[in-house]
Amino acid sequence: MNVNFKKIHKIILVVLLTVSFILASGIYFTFFRPNVKGEMTYLYVPHNSEYKQVIDSLEKSGCIKSIMSFKIAAKIEHLDKKISPGRYKIEKGMNNLYIIRAIANGWQTPVRLTISGNIRNLEKLASIISKKIESDSSEIISVLRDTCLIDSLGFDPTTFPTMFLPDTYEVFWTVSPKELLFKLKREYDKFWNEERVAKASKIGLTPVEVSILASIVSEESNIKDEQPVIAGVYLNRLKRGMKLQADPTIKFILNDPSIKRILNKHLTIDSPYNTYIHKGLPPGPIVIPQKSTIDAVLNYKQHDYFYFCAAPTLNGSHNFARNITEHNKNARAYQRAISRKN
Repeated sequence: MNVNFKKIHKIILVVLLTVSFILASGIYFTFFRPNVKGEMTYLYVPHNSEYKQVIDSLEKSGCIKSIMSFKIAAKIEHLDKKISPGRYKIEKGMNNLYIIRAIANGWQTPVRLTISGNIRNLEKLASIISKKIESDSSEIISVLRDTCLIDSLGFDPTTFPTMFLPDTYEVFWTVSPKELLFKLKREYDKFWNEERVAKASKIGLTPVEVSILASIVSEESNIKDEQPVIAGVYLNRLKRGMKLQADPTIKFILNDPSIKRILNKHLTIDSPYNTYIHKGLPPGPIVIPQKSTIDAVLNYKQHDYFYFCAAPTLNGSHNFARNITEHNKNARAYQRAISRKN
């Protein structure tokens, strides 16, 4: 009797151990075994996505080794009841449990949004942003043109582009256009610290006006060492009450930054941006200037130049002049260089 009991006890123990092993293996394979193949990819889960859409996206991506084990784990974890929109990184070594909880809890991987310098209009800006976030360009542009929102941020429609500072920003794919604008405004306020505001005030300009002037300077020269000198020319002209007579503002009016030659007829175009007609700065920036160009204006070179033109070296540099006689001499030298080249 005791022998039989011992045998039964051993059998039960073996069965329990076998069942426990099977259960443990099942749990491991379902939840903890790495289940990603191939290169790193991203899963995009738009707002209001349904469970089936998430599964379909994973299947189409081909990044999951066993979609069946993922479905089982997802059902046990009730993923169908809690799906958070976002951009999720899927890479080798990840198991079902991590991926499921990432999607359920919104453990997003941020995107890197790069706003480059010399963006010329809001449509281009909206296009750049739309490639990095969920919202499309039409939704973004409608927010960028929201006059009430622009006013609440402290700008008007013509000065609003000065709020956008070229840089690379980390944001979530699901960020709304409004949330993004608030973030960029915080970055703008951070950039315009007390020191920069004081420098702007010292030269008699507001931060917005500094950015407007920087937009002209950035179109005049890509040579960093020249930009403070060019800024000094324009500031000298402003102080003396002279018209800026900046060719880039004419190109802006013509909507053609590539135009090589400004004609006399272009100088008479009736536009508030025509600095050959109107004194002072134009009402808004002609491009979004780089931070370094804004700093070039704030740290302009003090001198007595009032004119400049392209140098005869034809390398993009400029010659500077104190008066119109010197300027005309420089201009003739440049024209001779062009004639020799042609």
